[in-house]
Amino acid sequence: MPAYFYCTMTVHDPETYRKYTALTPATIARHGGRFLTRGDPVQTIEGPTFNERMVLIEFPDEKAALAWYNDADYQSASEFRRLASKGRMILQSGRDNTTNPDPKV
Repeated sequence: MPAYFYCTMTVHDPETYRKYTALTPATIARHGGRFLTRGDPVQTIEGPTFNERMVLIEFPDEKAALAWYNDADYQSASEFRRLASKGRMILQSGRDNTTNPDPKV
């Protein structure tokens, strides 16, 4: 089952943040992941205006996603992200039932 990291951040130091973005693609690929979107423009269709950077990353499964996040090389690179931005990283696993999913409300 695929797993997805949904990441949002507000970057206050672009130069330092670029050091992070230069290092992450190789670590993601090593764990079978791929970017679905990486800082592309976002439109707010409903609700409060979204002004943050958004990144969506897909992994083969939750185990691979967590292995990437805990990878020593990624954690070393993430220090640049922590210095240059504030944000969140949310992990969600996909499901087989996309036709009539239980909304878990």
